Amino acid sequence: MAFVALSEAEKVYIVHGVQEDLRVDGRGCEDYRCVEVETDVVSNTSGSARVKLGHTDILVGVKAEMGTPKLEKPNEGYLEFFVDCSANATPEFEGRGGDDLGTEIANTLYRIFNNKSSVDLKSLCISPREHCWILYVDVLLLECGGNLFDAISIAVKAALFNTRIPRVRVLEDEEGLKDIELSDDPYDCIQLSVENVPCIVTLCKIGYRHVVDATLQEEACSLASLLVSVTSKGVVTCMRKVGKGSLDPESVFEMMETSKRVGKLLHTSLQSVLHKEESLGPKRQKVGFLG
Repeated sequence: MAFVALSEAEKVYIVHGVQEDLRVDGRGCEDYRCVEVETDVVSNTSGSARVKLGHTDILVGVKAEMGTPKLEKPNEGYLEFFVDCSANATPEFEGRGGDDLGTEIANTLYRIFNNKSSVDLKSLCISPREHCWILYVDVLLLECGGNLFDAISIAVKAALFNTRIPRVRVLEDEEGLKDIELSDDPYDCIQLSVENVPCIVTLCKIGYRHVVDATLQEEACSLASLLVSVTSKGVVTCMRKVGKGSLDPESVFEMMETSKRVGKLLHTSLQSVLHKEESLGPKRQKVGFLG
């Protein structure tokens, strides 16, 4: 995680502002910064997305490959997550500096998607016990400007929405041997339903209040944060506390209620943007450094 050094006077200024529901950049405690979402940015993937949240820049690519189902879930496909923290994001990631953070983020994503209602994994099964689709989700952290987990969860959901999986047929010959036939039509694909895919809402406790979408400076003033995974219907699927500080039960309850409120609005806005971009089709103008 990137850190920023603040003087005591700067910390007091930020904390006192939060108590008055007025943050340094003019936002209220429950306001997000402007989020830029762009899908289909990497040509050699099954789906991709780039998200900019303030100065945080995330690129996600999804690759669908055939594999063998897991023994404990023979009629389901599965997702694999890999997170790479680029040394360009912050000098602290040079060498193997970002490995621990990458592992922490990947484990958090595994925990979020370890839920049958998140993604219909049975739709990824081709032939029970024999063949299934494996979705390799690669997350690249390009720039670190605070609130990593929220930005990554938005990018992963956008990339899964953009993912197209080729339609296949299982043919069986007279001897009972199965053969897999891939459709020749590049547009004959299966689109994943991401309606129930949750997004993470991170709430940082600053003083007696909590804020969403904290900047690096605000994160430096917080000793404890709560990561809450929320669906589009406001259902909390998992929760995790980070930081050295403690949270009293009353604060946790208040933060959960805030996350439900903010999470529903976040999902509504994201779904609207994704459907609007999809309606533009392949003729839409490419923006950003990958355009």
